[in-house]
Amino acid sequence: MGGVVGLQCGAALTTRLYPAVGPAGVVTLRLCIAAVVLTALWRPGLRWDRSTFGIAAAGTLLAVHHLSYYEAVDRLPLGAATTMEFLGPFAIALFGSRRATDLLWACLAAAGVVLLSHSGIPLDAAGLAFATLAGCCWGGYILVGKHLAERVPDGRGLALAVTWGALLSLPYGIAQAGTRLLDPGTLALAAAVAVLSSVLPYTFHLEALRRVPPRVFGILTSLEPAVGALIGLVLLGQHLGAPQWAGVTAVALASIGATRTPSRAPKPTPHERPSGTPDDLTTRTPAE
Repeated sequence: MGGVVGLQCGAALTTRLYPAVGPAGVVTLRLCIAAVVLTALWRPGLRWDRSTFGIAAAGTLLAVHHLSYYEAVDRLPLGAATTMEFLGPFAIALFGSRRATDLLWACLAAAGVVLLSHSGIPLDAAGLAFATLAGCCWGGYILVGKHLAERVPDGRGLALAVTWGALLSLPYGIAQAGTRLLDPGTLALAAAVAVLSSVLPYTFHLEALRRVPPRVFGILTSLEPAVGALIGLVLLGQHLGAPQWAGVTAVALASIGATRTPSRAPKPTPHERPSGTPDDLTTRTPAE
């Protein structure tokens, strides 16, 4: 939840950066500043092993996701872009489902996102393509991030992944914004966006992925449109109609249901690991 709130607060602030540096400039500043902060905090060292490829994959997915998502937002209403982006976590929830109730919550969350983003206006084809690509990258990051969180026990892997993503985005940001990236006022606002949208959320995400299955994590990210709607109302004065608020309610109910439905794990035999060990804790929901 901390990651969801941080991402949406950062998204609200980026509306002030678009006129100055454009979508690619926002992504470059966000990732570069986040990379500096995370590297200073964790001081990661790079050695070539199997985790290195996971770090590179996670950083690549982050860069492509950010670039495609902000290009989509530049062409589509925010709700429509977020709906298409949700296809990635939604797919994770569906393919990871082992119970009928999991499918029910996933479908309810998807219906809520559709209601939330209902606009009734023509949508740009290129924007839809960028948003779909962002959804694919976000779904891939959930899976790769889970693997990375299990192999690297602290934030060093995240710091290297964000640094790699920043390096990949740098040419696009320079090509679009040039020296405007160095404007002091722009840098100050971008620093706030980087902390809210990258440093805090991705740190929280990795900690969450250590504790919950990717399926549950994917459904929980469906809260982003609902939180974004509330933040848009409070900070940006963006009012919603009855269908959008119905979507907020549906998404909230789906997320609550996904986290409170108990898992039907088989009871351990006497020779198995006793209850309360790390392996056991990773399969239990907050309700248990």
